[in-house]
Amino acid sequence: MNIADYKNVWVYIEHTYGETKNVGLELLSQARVLADANQEKVIAVVIGKEVDAVVKLAVAYGAEEVLLVEGDEYKDYTTDAYTNAMVKLVEKYKPSVLLIGASNNGRDLGPRVAARLKTGLTADCTGLAVNEETKDVAWTRPAFGGNLMATIFCSDTRPQMGTVRPGVFKKAEPDTGRTAPITKEEIHMPAEMIRTKVVDLIKAVSDSGVKIEEADIIVSGGRGMGKPENFALLKELANLLGGAVGASRAAVDAGWMPPLQQVGQTGKTVSPKIYFACGISGAIQHLAGMSASDVIIAINKDPEAPIFDAADYGIVADLFEVVPVLIEEIKKIKAK
Repeated sequence: MNIADYKNVWVYIEHTYGETKNVGLELLSQARVLADANQEKVIAVVIGKEVDAVVKLAVAYGAEEVLLVEGDEYKDYTTDAYTNAMVKLVEKYKPSVLLIGASNNGRDLGPRVAARLKTGLTADCTGLAVNEETKDVAWTRPAFGGNLMATIFCSDTRPQMGTVRPGVFKKAEPDTGRTAPITKEEIHMPAEMIRTKVVDLIKAVSDSGVKIEEADIIVSGGRGMGKPENFALLKELANLLGGAVGASRAAVDAGWMPPLQQVGQTGKTVSPKIYFACGISGAIQHLAGMSASDVIIAINKDPEAPIFDAADYGIVADLFEVVPVLIEEIKKIKAK
């Protein structure tokens, strides 16, 4: 392998039936940073059927070029068809870096592609940078149950691959007037070689209908909630604000909230406009999952709780006294 032959930073733009996932658009902004460090291009990879809208969004959010693979076999995500398409693209164009969102499908696709290409893959990353000396990507991810952060390099093989958690990076401001060349590749796979078939699609959402990784407002509860029934209070506040309900690991481990709602190193990484931390002490593992929020509002009885160090606004009080007052005041404002 001649590493010098590999150029450009690729971002896989994931979608579900033409509905673009945020993580691919988020990765385009960081791909720009990685590409600029080596004077390379940011190229989006779109695989699917009837994905014109996905391609347009990829360009609007910063892709300089788009590689497009379309066909009936790509209507539903399947490991066999999508892996085959991605591997053939990589073998032909030789990217230096391939970024994939750490979604359910991304976590399935990434390892299979890496194994076929005989290259490394750093999974579930929460940080990306470039080593100034070697120009290799520095992949940062939680290790040992989230108790420390490891930085990993893939210096000897290409492409350098990694899956990155949704919500780690902010999307750039879209420019709908941007244009970029689109290269359509004819890559097809016989139906008999695709070993799985999608029978049904069931969307997993919170009670408010908003996924926490996509919510602009998140109301999270921790050990201080006391029992699962008390989360109804947070759900009411989240519904009033059009947001989602999150939880700390302690609340999830106690069985008070489902794992899909967990925020932190071993849960989801989020970056909403407003993050309410109710009864959450602020362990480093939780802070790593929400510290990129624009505004953090902490409510806790313990004035020494670490969460106050990260908060923009802190309320030292019983959350069961504060949250009902917030709910009533918001209702009054909405009634006007």
